[in-house]
Amino acid sequence: MAMKTVSPKETLTIATHFVLPENTNTLGNLMGGQLLNWLDIASAISAHRLCKRVVVTAAVNNVSFQHPIKLGDIVIIEAKVSRSFATSMEVFMDIYVEHHTTGEKIKCNEAIYTFVAVDQMGSPIHVPELLPETKEEKLRFEGALRRRQLRLILAGKMKPEEASELKALFA
Repeated sequence: MAMKTVSPKETLTIATHFVLPENTNTLGNLMGGQLLNWLDIASAISAHRLCKRVVVTAAVNNVSFQHPIKLGDIVIIEAKVSRSFATSMEVFMDIYVEHHTTGEKIKCNEAIYTFVAVDQMGSPIHVPELLPETKEEKLRFEGALRRRQLRLILAGKMKPEEASELKALFA
């Protein structure tokens, strides 16, 4: 039985948080660890929406802290699966801040997490294929293979010469 394909929009997860005093450091900025927690939860829900199975975090591939997030800001995390592989999924997240008095919404960070779907015993299981639709989804889908290969090389699970999408970098 073939698995159905899934559109990235079916995996969209939007999480909204108010930055409260207990979430900030002594400078009044959101603590990085708190943002990582929020990202992990939003991306896990997105990954779950792809496969409807238990998912576990396999890697925090990238988190860029481009702008500080201040006390009182509203944080909006938009997570979508960018690509699925045999048992794993890459989730790309855009992080926005909505200013608490002006309502202005600006992109301040982005992040990429990888999840693996598992059965009741914790063994990896196959996940549905993701079919990108928009231009942005297609670009993220194409880049996901290179990001995966680089992550596996850095983890010592793949040799550089085995990475078809990265051969030019190692030539």
